[in-house]
Amino acid sequence: MNDPVIVVGIGEMGGVFTRGLLRLGHPVFPVTRHSDMDRIAAAVPDPRLVLVSVGEDDLHPTLEGLPDAWKNHLGLLQNELLPGDWKQHDIANPTVISVWFEKKKGQDYKVLIPSPTYGPQAPLLENALGTLEIPTWEVATPEAIEFELVRKNVYILTTNIAGLITGGDVAQLWEQHRDLARHVADEVMDIQAWLVGHHLEREKLIEGMVEAIEGDLHHQCTGRSAPKRLARAIKFADEADLNVPKLREIQSGLRTQ
Repeated sequence: MNDPVIVVGIGEMGGVFTRGLLRLGHPVFPVTRHSDMDRIAAAVPDPRLVLVSVGEDDLHPTLEGLPDAWKNHLGLLQNELLPGDWKQHDIANPTVISVWFEKKKGQDYKVLIPSPTYGPQAPLLENALGTLEIPTWEVATPEAIEFELVRKNVYILTTNIAGLITGGDVAQLWEQHRDLARHVADEVMDIQAWLVGHHLEREKLIEGMVEAIEGDLHHQCTGRSAPKRLARAIKFADEADLNVPKLREIQSGLRTQ
């Protein structure tokens, strides 16, 4: 029997990874918000991987409660993820994937572009997703995966936040409202630079965002999470004492609607 895998959070995204892992022959032990992780860790103390597939708001409470036996087996896939998110929990070398496919309730997954992976169990995630014909690629360094995580953040935050004004899809945003999108992206990159603690390759990030836009031109800009993403971005800007006037203008406009 192949080594077991723990999946924390069996939602839409967790379900996709679970399907792939099961196809590879790995027993999968699910952890829901009502599960006792310590009890499961006592029964499965040395899994091949502990894949945390919870939403952004639940990530830090989940990592705070993660059993010590699992910390060296961690895999992460959240949106808005950055190295500081795991380092603050004394987690040194997790497996990370920047997910570039979406999965909505009642629909199968849809790929935008290949998803980059990094870390000890990157090959496992690549093989699992490969069984579902979801393309991935492995990056070689911590710096490379940090760039890929920032690129995803720039894409999702820019399209979500600018889309609160424009509506429509990402192609319409970039073709018809490029000045707005670029202005939002610049402020998002200010925040991301503060979060990672160094300057960013901004034009390369914009090129990466455009690659993702072209990967699914009809991807809708906003969903239910967009106002929360804007609020989180402004919270970080406040902590960093960043001006971000366009983000604040968009938030002010939402409050008056």
